[in-house]
Amino acid sequence: MRSRSLLVKGVGSVFLCLSASVYGFGCTATPKTGFITVAVLSSPNSLDPRIGSDETSQRIHTLIYDYLLALDDQLRVVGGLASSWEQADPVNYIIHLRQGVRFHDGHELTADDVVYTFRSFIDPAFVSPRKGAYRSLDRVDAVDRYTVRFTLKEPFGSFPINLVMPVVPNGAGPDLRDHPIGTGPYKFVSFAVDDNVTLAANPDYFRGRPTNDGVVLKVVPDEIMRALELRKGTVDMVVNDLSPDVIHQLAEEKSVTIAESPGTDYAYVGINMRDPVLKDRRVRHALGYAIDRQAIVDYLRRGLARPAVGILPPASWAFDEGVFQFTHDPGKARALLEEAGYRDPDGDGPEPRLRLSLKVSTNEFIRLQAAVIQQDLKQVGIDLDVRSYEFATLYNDVLKGNFQLFTLQWVGVSDPDMLRRVFHSKQMPPNGFNRGYYENPEVDRLIDAAMAATTDEDRRRLYGKAQRVLAEDAPYISLWYKTNVAVSRTQIEGVKLTPSAEFTFLREVTKH
Repeated sequence: MRSRSLLVKGVGSVFLCLSASVYGFGCTATPKTGFITVAVLSSPNSLDPRIGSDETSQRIHTLIYDYLLALDDQLRVVGGLASSWEQADPVNYIIHLRQGVRFHDGHELTADDVVYTFRSFIDPAFVSPRKGAYRSLDRVDAVDRYTVRFTLKEPFGSFPINLVMPVVPNGAGPDLRDHPIGTGPYKFVSFAVDDNVTLAANPDYFRGRPTNDGVVLKVVPDEIMRALELRKGTVDMVVNDLSPDVIHQLAEEKSVTIAESPGTDYAYVGINMRDPVLKDRRVRHALGYAIDRQAIVDYLRRGLARPAVGILPPASWAFDEGVFQFTHDPGKARALLEEAGYRDPDGDGPEPRLRLSLKVSTNEFIRLQAAVIQQDLKQVGIDLDVRSYEFATLYNDVLKGNFQLFTLQWVGVSDPDMLRRVFHSKQMPPNGFNRGYYENPEVDRLIDAAMAATTDEDRRRLYGKAQRVLAEDAPYISLWYKTNVAVSRTQIEGVKLTPSAEFTFLREVTKH
């Protein structure tokens, strides 16, 4: 336990040392009166929501645009720009639009704008990283001025979550990338690459004018600089872009406040199910019992997480609370290894029961976490060779199945269809995300039935059964769910984070 504390202190000391040497760091722009300045990691790639898929772009999209459908706090699909919607039959969805909603240039939102937005994704000439989500979409048609029909090629119960998508104006071209026009709570003002994006409050927003004058998203790539600018007051807020150690340091500051909410990001150990050692479920369970997840949460995450039991977050409407979950039980881990034939060769001596390798990124926190996992596995007789790589190299190895174990995170898990994309046998690379080559006919059957189900009650029941089988099979060793954290100046009020931590809450934030 002491070694974990030392690991954490080593990271935190970086912030303390740098704060003394660069506290006088200047900033390129002074926040405007009545504007909320938020530090972000990087410039957006594209302000056209059909194209921009990086985190900064998506955060800005939520401020400039409105979504056709939206997610509530239980990650259930609800109305957005749609006043209501229904499934007419297994392949047809009818969307009824709100009337009187206007784009920032003054024209009214109609079915033509919705049709144009979603036809882009099935247009062979349109290039977008989002097109894969719409492979099941056959056509989009305007029924009348405020009604749209989506027709699928085949039944797909999770399709509505693909309508949680911003709507752009009919006919919008390449200019939308840098000069966006939406219906959202903020209007675009300016974009200085690698510096800032400035948005002004939309006085005619159909849900009511924002409580502030606007938002400035200031690009601050370095974490220490983000913390220092927050302390100085040259930025008002940082959301999910500070490490637990830096947040712990800032918690001592009287000039800042911290808001938290359960998040949807999921950290895990991925397992190669084709590996001759790891295909034995007893070995996988031994790993699960050996790893002290609570210690990782308490000491490395500084409490800013909770132990995970599966890829779906507890906030999800489809989450099953009754799934099997590992406790920290080294004795049970040793017994399982004995049962699997991996006996201790020399009692309390140095020789291990078996050797495994774990691939991780070069991220400092991930390396510290890997060191803790290495120590835990050593206690049960597993010699773990930890190898760190630049992310691109690690990711390429994972895609090729070139690993025994690896650690990564799934970010923003919101729909139970992730179970299909990650664990269905037909989703192995290059077709999907089943990178551990997991196969279980019962899981396939349950997921297929859930996809074809027409009611949330049936989908919840079937996805629940699938989660229970997966938890017992352990194709992943779940580590933790991230806690969303917003650190802001004390003058900022009204911060309320959602599970997905999107920036929609900013329209109700005030600055005194």
